[in-house]
Amino acid sequence: FIQSFSKVGLIPDTGGSWHLPHLIGEARAKGLAFTAEPITAKQAEDWGLIWKALPDESLMEEARGYAQRFAEGPTLGFAETKACIHAAAANTLDEHLEREAVAMKRCGESADYAEGVSAFLGKRAPVFKGE
Repeated sequence: FIQSFSKVGLIPDTGGSWHLPHLIGEARAKGLAFTAEPITAKQAEDWGLIWKALPDESLMEEARGYAQRFAEGPTLGFAETKACIHAAAANTLDEHLEREAVAMKRCGESADYAEGVSAFLGKRAPVFKGE
């Protein structure tokens, strides 16, 4: 993605010139944008561009495991967490704490929350329904 921009004289667009320095710092962002040097998956993991690098041979097994875990998990809680994390960069701490409080209230009033507490207290696996 970034390699193609610098090779033809363009800049990283669609927010690339904003996201990169926020993710990996200004020096690394400039290095990537100006040199178009590829980086390894391990380097991308170390820099925080990706969460986890895996060997090719274990990728599908791990991906299927996460897909099942996410599908069976508290999807409302996942959605609210994702929305809060996405909004974090644009909020002040006070604004963000208010946003979290609203999300926490929504989750706390959900059937999935009640199921999670019940399962925890009953020492059993929860059965979430996305409600």
